Amino acid sequence: MTPDNEDLWFLPLGGTGEIGMNLNLYGHDGRWLMVDCGVTFPRPGRVAADGTVHHGGEPPVQMADPAFIADRREQLAGLVITHAHEDHVGAVPYLWPLLQCPVYTSRFTAEILRRKLAEFDLLHRVPIIEVETGQTRQIGPFSVQWLALTHSIPDPNALMIRTPIGNIFHSGDWKLDDQPLVGHGYSRKTFSDLAAEGVDAMVCDSTNATLPGHSVSEATLHEGLVRLIANAEGRVVVTCFGSNIARLHTLASIARETGRYMGLLGRSLVNMSGAAKAAGLWDAADQLINPSHIGYLPRNEVLAAATGSQGEPRTALRRLAAGNHPDFELEAGDTVIFSARAIPGNEEAIKALISRLSALGVKVITAESADLPIHASGHPAQEELELMYSWVKPAIAIPVHGEAEHMETHATIARATGVPRALVGRNGDLFMIRPVPGMRRQITETGRLGWEKQVLVRVG
Repeated sequence: MTPDNEDLWFLPLGGTGEIGMNLNLYGHDGRWLMVDCGVTFPRPGRVAADGTVHHGGEPPVQMADPAFIADRREQLAGLVITHAHEDHVGAVPYLWPLLQCPVYTSRFTAEILRRKLAEFDLLHRVPIIEVETGQTRQIGPFSVQWLALTHSIPDPNALMIRTPIGNIFHSGDWKLDDQPLVGHGYSRKTFSDLAAEGVDAMVCDSTNATLPGHSVSEATLHEGLVRLIANAEGRVVVTCFGSNIARLHTLASIARETGRYMGLLGRSLVNMSGAAKAAGLWDAADQLINPSHIGYLPRNEVLAAATGSQGEPRTALRRLAAGNHPDFELEAGDTVIFSARAIPGNEEAIKALISRLSALGVKVITAESADLPIHASGHPAQEELELMYSWVKPAIAIPVHGEAEHMETHATIARATGVPRALVGRNGDLFMIRPVPGMRRQITETGRLGWEKQVLVRVG
């Protein structure tokens, strides 16, 4: 199945009908463009009393099966990565040997990707082309422009994908944050100009489509976090997503305000901060201490940022809860702050982790229990979706990056905002934008691959 010069197609292999392992294909004139190549983690399983999650032998890292495009590798013009979250970039080291195409992305994402490729001895094999926001690159028959949007990670980009027969706006993950703290902001004019040009389809993030209102800005979290940390008597450990550099900047600023020393616990936090420094996105005033020094400091002078907000095994917070972290032990009177919300499916693992921390006498504060906001989502709520549709004015809305409920609600919002047509499908469905809009259900098999014992295996 190959698109001709009159066809403009969208074919998701991962991330449509689910949250995670995004892998999208656009087809035109005999070629394909891939957008994002991410991982996910095992489906929710039984949680033991110690917080261990049993997944029935599933591989710990999973990704979309790329067989459709791997079988057509000679037609693949390139891979574009919209941002550096694991569900968008994490599968590249595993799947690139099957694809063997150039990778286009922003500077910060390229820094993250290089670190991943080095672990697989692929660093000097994968051609990485860095693209500045606003630039346009010709990738096969696709003219791709990088557009500035905001998200919970530096340098996220939406894409305007232009062809001689039609244009598609691919949102990537986004929100409308007027004070993102780190990286570029966004401009309404960027998107209203697209409407003047003409957008045949808008492929858009559905994660928070069921939530009313507008997402919270990163800048608004300082007040809630500083109040909690200033009033804490012992050590303070804040767990958050490692990719949220803006949150780390906020915590580093609070450390200075409250007379605490800040250290990072967890490999992903260290990698992300290193990439931010290499990309020029780390404030020189934000000084970090070696985490091995934390155990020697007075308890009321410690502020640690730790991985493990989702209750994942082998993360820093899980090791602290188990009393086997190499740098220090939590004691009664210390405080752990969850500056994150549960990803669906992780609730039981997080609950078990909190129970274990509480049993140590540690005070636990979650985003739900805090009096003021201490976490901001990186995805658009309903008001933001309405605004974006009013700016871009696409002829067709294609909700992605969500489960069925999210995408159906998203489609309803699009129609209510004046979009003539919404197409809701799932992985393996072919969305035909040109010449005649429509869908063909399940034109290809989809599934998951897992990484187990250094090889890719089929899951489920």
